[in-house]
Amino acid sequence: MTTKALEMRVREVLRRLGPALSVDGGGVLFDRIEGDTVYVRLTGACIGCPGADITLRYGLESAVTSEIDEIKRVVATE
Repeated sequence: MTTKALEMRVREVLRRLGPALSVDGGGVLFDRIEGDTVYVRLTGACIGCPGADITLRYGLESAVTSEIDEIKRVVATE
C-alpha cells in the first residue's frame, strides 16, 4: 500500500472519531505517519485534559490499529 493510501485510510478513521471527541469540546488532527506509528495533534478540550491519554489509547489507537494492520501505535504530538 502506498504511503498516500495509508494516510487516507488513517484520516478516514480519525474523521469518523471526530464527532465523539467534539461532544466534549475536543478534536484530533492527523500529523504524519512514520513507520508503523501515526502522529496526531489533540485539539480543543483534549489539550491538557487528564483523560486525554485514555482517549488516545483506548479510543484513537484502538480504532486505528484494529482497522489498519500496518499501524501499531498512535502518538500525540504537541
